[in-house]
Amino acid sequence: MHIQARHLLLAGVVTICLASASRGVCAHHSFAAEFDAKRPVEFKGKVVKVELINPHSWIHLEVTNKDGSREIWMVEGGSPNVLFRKGITKQSIPVGAELVVIGYQARDGGKRAVGSTVKFADGRSLFFDTTPVPGAAR
Repeated sequence: MHIQARHLLLAGVVTICLASASRGVCAHHSFAAEFDAKRPVEFKGKVVKVELINPHSWIHLEVTNKDGSREIWMVEGGSPNVLFRKGITKQSIPVGAELVVIGYQARDGGKRAVGSTVKFADGRSLFFDTTPVPGAAR
């Protein structure tokens, strides 16, 4: 009986440790926590980097402003798994490709956006799925 109690205690401790460790894996932000539906953005830029990483993918674009200055914007998309199932890979979004992004800017005003529409300059849709925007028609 004493050995069974130890095994039960050990199993309980392991379960608690695994549950605690997995909290970070499950952490995920909502649209409203990160982006602002009242800050719509639309811009065109050239791809400088593609990150198909969990929990969200990112496309980094160099955007040229009207005054000629340049800045790097990060556009959040769906998870790599969702994108891979749709046939999107890093090769689908080549560095140097020009993209048009319509989306919503980060709450903190940073050069980050969630792309509700992401298209190549020739009009082809990228289908770079994102978190649904509260109150917006999709």
